[in-house]
Amino acid sequence: MNYRHIYHAGNFADVLKHAVLARLIAYMQQKDKAFRVLDTHAGIGLYDLSSEEAQKTGEWRDGIGRLLTAELPAEIVPLLAPYLDTVRKLNPEGGLKFYPGSPQLARQLFRPQDRLSAMELHPDDHETLRRLFDGDFQSRITHLDGWLALGGHLPPKEKRGIVLVDPPFEIDGEFERMSDGLAKAWRRFPGGVYCLWYPLKKGAPVAAFHKELKALGIPKILCAELSVRSDRDQTGLSGSGLIVVNPPFTLKQELDVLLPFLKTTLAQDRFASARSFWIAGEAKPET
Repeated sequence: MNYRHIYHAGNFADVLKHAVLARLIAYMQQKDKAFRVLDTHAGIGLYDLSSEEAQKTGEWRDGIGRLLTAELPAEIVPLLAPYLDTVRKLNPEGGLKFYPGSPQLARQLFRPQDRLSAMELHPDDHETLRRLFDGDFQSRITHLDGWLALGGHLPPKEKRGIVLVDPPFEIDGEFERMSDGLAKAWRRFPGGVYCLWYPLKKGAPVAAFHKELKALGIPKILCAELSVRSDRDQTGLSGSGLIVVNPPFTLKQELDVLLPFLKTTLAQDRFASARSFWIAGEAKPET
């Protein structure tokens, strides 16, 4: 309940998470049918990077700040366009003052038929999020522990959806809670696309987490990881990972292009690294 994302908004972890989320939304929109984004830990939705909190850490400068000023190779432009175009749209006078959290990013990318369900437990953050989307009939904002949404709010009535799980990892046991939550959610909604964020830092039980995911018996689990620095002499966040269940068949190929670029652009030391790999299965191209 103490975590406030404003201190970290727009950092390198947000760049990876939001770039991939935008790709997932673009893929879902290849069909006319409506879909829903369920965001279990939504935050406040829109972040003022000129605020005292954001300026205190300045993490966005080594994340979205670098990306917006980077020269994009031709093969990268279409992969980042949905994400970066949304950021620029929120800053019409140029520069970088406002940054979208995942619910606002999704909402900006929606068609008229698409829907958002956003959960936030922190009372102040929930109220801020509620005000941001007040009167928006495509969005439903709920004051709720997002872990509970993986049971009671699935499957969505649209029968198509992206489930984003992005907890703050401020208490012990979050890795286990995430694998257990995915197992419960997948049983209720096996056709959903799940995007799970986790931290990479010294001592994090990432290998055990991957092993637990593999043991769930879910057929298609893709992993993407980006580290911007070594974790050897630091206790803070050195990188982040994403688990994508039921990924679009194009995503692995896109990640193989995108991740090396992000590694080069966002690296903070020579130990920066990036990889994507299958934890379970391998999606085959649709016929």
